[in-house]
Amino acid sequence: MLAVPAFVADLIQRAWDATVRHGSIRAKTRAAKRFARFGEGTVLLFPTTALMGEQRIEIGAHTHIGPLATLSTGMPTTAHLAGPPILTIGDRCLLGKGIGIVAHERIEIGDDVFTGHFVYITDQNHGYEDLVEPIGVQMWTNAPVTIGEGSWLGHGAVILPGTRLGRHTVVAAGAVVRGEFPDHAVLAGVPARLVRRHDGERWVRVPRPEA
Repeated sequence: MLAVPAFVADLIQRAWDATVRHGSIRAKTRAAKRFARFGEGTVLLFPTTALMGEQRIEIGAHTHIGPLATLSTGMPTTAHLAGPPILTIGDRCLLGKGIGIVAHERIEIGDDVFTGHFVYITDQNHGYEDLVEPIGVQMWTNAPVTIGEGSWLGHGAVILPGTRLGRHTVVAAGAVVRGEFPDHAVLAGVPARLVRRHDGERWVRVPRPEA
């Protein structure tokens, strides 16, 4: 393979940097106006993977969302319809590359939430009760999701329908989370469980439940 001359590589890099800079969505741009709210100082980096139903998405101020993000509300056949916001992202959040957030009922992400790359959050699951119909076309179930303010979700974490995370919660990389958890908690594992909590004075380990 022939080496690319340095000046060509430099031109390519400059062109890409300019594309990212001008292709990213920022407050007051035409793309930002499609959202229910797109706060001052917020940026959604180019390129995105998929944006659907932006008119039902609220994003606070000074939030940074990495490239390859998927932000989706509703189904493809209903995403164009008006309605109250069902996906809310707070102020000063930092959401990593490749994040996927798919909302059908309600997902609320508090202020100052940070995530690693390729985190997935959804409030919908498909049923699997019918043994004949493909799972993908069976009736779905929805349950709202809340991520408490100041929380951290590690790389590749998955947040499933019905999850409620308290404030300042840590979710370990690769954890699969479902359920309700208190403030100041550390969750890890598949399925995730509470491994540490703050008792008001210090962090303490939480023993594994006996089988």
